[in-house]
Amino acid sequence: MSHGNEIDTGPADGSPDDCTLELDHVTVENDDAPDECAVFPREASEEELMNCWIVAQEHSFVDLESMR
Repeated sequence: MSHGNEIDTGPADGSPDDCTLELDHVTVENDDAPDECAVFPREASEEELMNCWIVAQEHSFVDLESMR
C-alpha cells in the first residue's frame, strides 16, 4: 500500500477551515473485472473504513495536464 497526499477538506462554501485529511490508496486487482483504486483516510479505524472509502476504475481517471 502506498501513501496518498494531504488534501484540503474545507467547506465547499469557501469559508476558512484548517482541516486537512491524509489519504492512503491501494490497487485492487480483480480477475473478472477491471482493477480498482481504493482511496481511504490514513488514520481511519476498521469501523470507519467500512463507510469512509471510495473506489475508482481505470476509465475514471484523467490526465492532470488535460484538466488544467
